[in-house]
Amino acid sequence: MKEFNDRLRQIIILGIIIIIGFLMIKHFYIFFPSILGAVTLYILSRRNYFFLTEKKNWRKGWTAILYVIGYTIIIVLPVYIAIVLITPKLVALFNNPVQILVALQGFSNKIKNTIGISLYDAETVKTTLQKLANNIPALLSGTANFLTNLVLMFFILYYMLVNGKAMEKYLRDFIPLKKPNLSLITSETIMMIRANAIGIPLLAMIQGLVAMLGYSIFGINDYGVWAFLTGVASLIPIVGTGLIWVPLTIYLFTIGHIGSGIGLGIYSILIIGNIDYVARITLLKKIGDVHPIITILGVIIGLSMFGFLGLIFGPLLISYFIVLLKIYRNEFYNTPIKDVEELTVNP
Repeated sequence: MKEFNDRLRQIIILGIIIIIGFLMIKHFYIFFPSILGAVTLYILSRRNYFFLTEKKNWRKGWTAILYVIGYTIIIVLPVYIAIVLITPKLVALFNNPVQILVALQGFSNKIKNTIGISLYDAETVKTTLQKLANNIPALLSGTANFLTNLVLMFFILYYMLVNGKAMEKYLRDFIPLKKPNLSLITSETIMMIRANAIGIPLLAMIQGLVAMLGYSIFGINDYGVWAFLTGVASLIPIVGTGLIWVPLTIYLFTIGHIGSGIGLGIYSILIIGNIDYVARITLLKKIGDVHPIITILGVIIGLSMFGFLGLIFGPLLISYFIVLLKIYRNEFYNTPIKDVEELTVNP
């Protein structure tokens, strides 16, 4: 009877925990990216932070503030550059809509004469502009959410850094896994976050710089803006940088710059399109050897689940799935994981 009562109390308490957890996630979901972002930055910072505070005797609070300031600059600077580069183009677009429409009409006529397909339709353009106008409130709301998540992320990061050792000890005691499996999932988390949080932006930067060189060589105006957009487009799975260099190549052909169009097309296919593979097997392999399939599928899943931070946590989710299969085998079938004893986590 006592055993039955204990089991009943266990079920009731577990049910209450699940209900409260569900309600918290449901109403806090909009701010979930801030938690994921704080976890990412903490994992990237923990080793050096502990070195400064424990070996160099820096004060924990002030050191955490320095990290928050540094990450603020790193995150805000690209956004500022994007605003500086793109805002003048948007202002010109809205100030001279007739000129833009005439240019689109001329471009469409050349494409139609070349391949027989009309790209320009007045009704389509009108509908597109109406949709853009309707989406302005959503854009402003998204910007407000981004800023709120950014502030909350740095707030959480500060306390994660200051209380890092105690937090990690609590998690190690709380997670019900064997020590080798705990080491495995910890190592996998650190490796995947480092590989994606550092590797993906680094790839985008490399592709943007390589694209800028090509655009400048083959006579693309405002090549800095197009290179920046190419770097951003490289984050998009499958199509990637082709979203930018394909239309630019077609544009060169339509304005009669055949040689430049051929040159940019060849350069884009051979150099821009393949530089990420070269970077993966050289530079990024030292950061974290993540299979490209995991990265591509993870990004597709992550973007729909977590937004921009899905670039990091999408691949991590797939990696976790694979690791948990190994852990399940080891926990319940007593099958040792190869080389698990060699897995170490740097403090």
